[in-house]
Amino acid sequence: MGDGVTFISEPFEKETEITGPIAAKLKVSSSSEDADLFLVLRVFTADLREVTFMGAIDPHTPVAQGWLRASHRKLDPKLSTEYRPYHTHDEKKPLSKNEIVSLEIEVLPTCIVVPAGCRLALTVRGKDYEWQKTTGAKLSNFKNELLGCGPFLHNEPRDRPSSIFSGKTTLHLDANSYVLLPVIPPK
Repeated sequence: MGDGVTFISEPFEKETEITGPIAAKLKVSSSSEDADLFLVLRVFTADLREVTFMGAIDPHTPVAQGWLRASHRKLDPKLSTEYRPYHTHDEKKPLSKNEIVSLEIEVLPTCIVVPAGCRLALTVRGKDYEWQKTTGAKLSNFKNELLGCGPFLHNEPRDRPSSIFSGKTTLHLDANSYVLLPVIPPK
């Protein structure tokens, strides 16, 4: 349920367009029977200030986000593609303590041109993205403050009991781990 880890690129040498679906393949293990992974694609300026965008509801949205509960990792082989894993959500596959499993995670599609000198980052977290701890921004008909994910958060204690989701989750990166980005060649 922590802040996780951020992988950040070198500065882009030239303006780079990223348009389309995004997917990641990661291997994880957990000290408990389940884990939630939240993937956040982010952009940082040359001086490492995060760039956020006006989302449909939230004024501080990152480039793209995706999430998966490890026990729901079962894929539909007919509907899944390398750029869009399709999870059936029809069978729970609990984790065995410290067993390494492969997860294919869809990150929602995006369309952005990253300026030269900026960096792209992928954050893997155990909870929803937060642009900052507090913004003061709130909609009158939602209970949650707007911190970068809009008002729709994965923080219901009955759905994420700490006895299960507060375990230590470990990333095991190897040659088969990746983030698939739709980089559009320059014209």
